[in-house]
Amino acid sequence: MEHAIAEAKKAAAMGEVPVGCVIVMDEKILARAHNLRESEKDPTAHAEMIAIRSAARSIDDQRLNGATAYVTLEPCAMCAGALVHARVDRVVYGCTDPKGGAVHTLFSIGRDERLNHRFEVEAGVRAEECAALLRSFFEALRAQGKK
Repeated sequence: MEHAIAEAKKAAAMGEVPVGCVIVMDEKILARAHNLRESEKDPTAHAEMIAIRSAARSIDDQRLNGATAYVTLEPCAMCAGALVHARVDRVVYGCTDPKGGAVHTLFSIGRDERLNHRFEVEAGVRAEECAALLRSFFEALRAQGKK
């Protein structure tokens, strides 16, 4: 999670919502990423999506069987769905997302038995630190009169 938090801090420094993701397999980091939605003008440029693409390229396979994704914020529906399609085994996240969390809060994507793949979920890892990054980012935006 330390590496995912470092990625989230990079995002914040760029004016992006501070979310970071690291994908690990066999104790090796395959990919690390942070949000790039604003920079790329791409609504799909979430940390998880970027990390999934990078990890798949790094092993030359679309399936990330055996991988764990560490994410600072509970994945949204798009990202949770991509994690299912990528066949990630485990998702570890920091803080919950009451407005968009899709692996525990609003939905249980990744644990739904109707899906062809499911992943293990571990929530709350360094949750307060992850939440504090988001809070301070949005407080600064509001102070600047943005969003």
